[in-house]
Amino acid sequence: MKKIITKSDLETINLGEKLGKLIKDLNIIVLLEGDLASGKTTFTKGIAKGLGINKIIKSPTFNILKIYEENGYKLNHLDLYRLSNVGLDFDLEEYIYDSNATTVIEWPNQVKELLPKDNYIHVKLINNINERTLIFSSNKYSEVVNKLWII
Repeated sequence: MKKIITKSDLETINLGEKLGKLIKDLNIIVLLEGDLASGKTTFTKGIAKGLGINKIIKSPTFNILKIYEENGYKLNHLDLYRLSNVGLDFDLEEYIYDSNATTVIEWPNQVKELLPKDNYIHVKLINNINERTLIFSSNKYSEVVNKLWII
């Protein structure tokens, strides 16, 4: 487990960009946990930038899913805040386990039963008055998390 503190939205985006560059060719899942307005979408903007996706990233709260593709990279951005249970009419697994994409899931606890056991990086975001704390953990990708301090 690693903890990084950012002091602005720009620093949070830059940290997300570092992670995006590190996972660019891994096509893995990033789970973002945090209260409302804790910076989950802000961090996702940085991940997209690190993947080479320069489109405007917006929260998919009302859509549940937004897909961004650019420069040969694909980002599936899911916001599951409004999901109360896993329905059979929406094939979330198709997007969560898309082997051709990096998948970012906000509010992953809404679909615990669909999540992988270890093929992800978990980021907990805690927003304080003048700073944001990001706590990274991953069993399988701990070497990626450790590199966030090197770049």
